[in-house]
Amino acid sequence: MAVPAVFVCRILTLIIAFTIHEFAHGFLADRFGDPTPRLQGRLTLNPLKHLDIFGSLMLLLTGFGWAKPVQIDTEAIRRNNKAGVMLVSFIGPFSNFLLALIGALLLKIPGITTIRWWGIPFFLSQFVWINLSLLIFNLVPLAPLDGEKVVEYFIPDSMLPAWKNVQQYGMQILLICFLILPYLNIDVFGKILSPLISGLYYWLVGG
Repeated sequence: MAVPAVFVCRILTLIIAFTIHEFAHGFLADRFGDPTPRLQGRLTLNPLKHLDIFGSLMLLLTGFGWAKPVQIDTEAIRRNNKAGVMLVSFIGPFSNFLLALIGALLLKIPGITTIRWWGIPFFLSQFVWINLSLLIFNLVPLAPLDGEKVVEYFIPDSMLPAWKNVQQYGMQILLICFLILPYLNIDVFGKILSPLISGLYYWLVGG
């Protein structure tokens, strides 16, 4: 398809995926007794409350990106559920998996791939791919991504200090791996994450 059509598909997908992802974080945190997302107006499906400009541009240009993180009170959540912080972190990427699954099921409707109106098959393919990209990227165990808190829950207490020491440099590590190393022909994410995304895509959609 023409480049403008690709960007339109990506923008529409981005708006839906990021909004649902961040809403899911806020909704579950609220259910676990943390009023922070509600007080900050994040329990909404209004995309303007959730989109991050730089993260959105990264997704459009590279296929990976992020939204404005929902702030949570981890202590308030842990008082109500020991695994609450991990679950609140996991629910965002999981929502993207559910969106990808919905897109894949729609692609399997008999005759859908022959429809050319508004590029529906192409849009659905992009929808599935981008949501799977968000799923995998956000599960990378480096702060500030969701994977940090998901993995942290399973780390023994004796190893937590070392884990937290690494996480304070999480953003720097991500930027180096994602923006600098590729120019040195060291594509960490491309070598590791892209095959995972491709595998999930063909598992859901088929060849």
